[in-house]
Amino acid sequence: MTTSGQHRPSRVLVRRGVLAAALVASLLVAPAPAAQAATQLLSQGKPATASSVENGGTVATAAVDGNPTTRWSSQWADPQWLRVDLGTSAAISQVVLQWESAYAKSFQIQVSADGNNWTSIYSTTTGPGGTQTLNVSGTGRYVRVYGTQRANGYGYSLFEFQVYGDNGTTPPTSGYVLANPQVTGVTPSTYNPPHAYFHEFQANCAFSHDKPDDPIVFAGLPGASHMHTFMGNRTTNANSTTASLQAGTSTCTAPDDKSGYWMPTMYNGNTVITPVGPQVIYYKTGVNDYTSVRPFPVGLRFVVGSPSATADQFLYGSVEGWECGESFHNSDFPANCPGYSQLNVRYQAPSCWNGLYLDTPDHKSHMAYPVNLVCPASHTIALPMIEFKMAFPVNGNMSQVRLSSGRGYSFHYDFFNAWDPATQAALITHCINGGLQCNARGYDETQPGRGAALGTNYRLPA
Repeated sequence: MTTSGQHRPSRVLVRRGVLAAALVASLLVAPAPAAQAATQLLSQGKPATASSVENGGTVATAAVDGNPTTRWSSQWADPQWLRVDLGTSAAISQVVLQWESAYAKSFQIQVSADGNNWTSIYSTTTGPGGTQTLNVSGTGRYVRVYGTQRANGYGYSLFEFQVYGDNGTTPPTSGYVLANPQVTGVTPSTYNPPHAYFHEFQANCAFSHDKPDDPIVFAGLPGASHMHTFMGNRTTNANSTTASLQAGTSTCTAPDDKSGYWMPTMYNGNTVITPVGPQVIYYKTGVNDYTSVRPFPVGLRFVVGSPSATADQFLYGSVEGWECGESFHNSDFPANCPGYSQLNVRYQAPSCWNGLYLDTPDHKSHMAYPVNLVCPASHTIALPMIEFKMAFPVNGNMSQVRLSSGRGYSFHYDFFNAWDPATQAALITHCINGGLQCNARGYDETQPGRGAALGTNYRLPA
């Protein structure tokens, strides 16, 4: 088994088929920007009904619950509909449909004041499936998607049915950290650049400290979190800010990466299992057009995964799940790990940004995963895809191994960007945009003639 100190080619996670693309797309779709009047997501968590359901696990409310792994599906017949009650009349400006592989070829979006009399505000006979973002205009308390022709022999199936608009209330502002400047007007790149097998560099960062803090989820509340294992910035705690991190020092090989990286602490019984030596944190492309990847804005922060994730949800972001010896693709810890091995996990972060916020209340919705290797229309800006590759020195009987957040599939991690901007930009330009497989210095051993982004001291040349 490869340990964290050895370099193994990383892989961009590629999902199979339309179903997976829709699942990935439905992770972290951002609410409409606060800057656009009072436009906001109105449908999530509201009452929903449907003309039919395929079975008891695919009910109507599953399409408005904000959960990317649940879905509504209908019986295998035409027509079918799904309706959401917004609770009050609203001016509808946008509808987002996140289809499973069973999608509508012909359908309408309709609004109603009473749930009985309907007005069409969108109609198509050439629906493509996948994620559809529809700009519409209409007013009503009830909104429904009305399908008249299925794309295949199955029913209609939606992971998410999202309705945006203005219902006269003020959208929440608490928890939003505005980017300065905000980045707008970007179109997701569909350019197909020259093939390069690699487009990445490593941030090799060692363990710093354990602490029951989380400056993203529980900012300003020391001791409010489960125990976390921190890497990178040595000063990270509940009160950390962009400025405090920039003033700190780092365990990363490149000393000007002062970012905070943290994850739930691992235990074997009551013994803390601490990763030994520098851990590999890949910065790579998540999109096909690796030349379009931009640096992280200073102060950007987000959470990857969730302590409340199910086993299936955990596997969507993982490369090989938990692994040791010859055991791979495990959502939970293997029962036993050979004595020569370590317990490993590789987990990828969303890499498409909406350009508006450095953080949002859920610490996720300003970021999204690419869909079919292109950033979605809601999150147009391609940033580096972070991939944690962690190696924990534990083997043998794993029955007492746990995380401070729970089972193995509760694994998640946090990232708070405090890179020196020029250093990060140099590594991204040279390694990711340049199609190289770089170490922490920005040097590709297989292409030595291309040089390095940083000097021998892992800093920008003077």
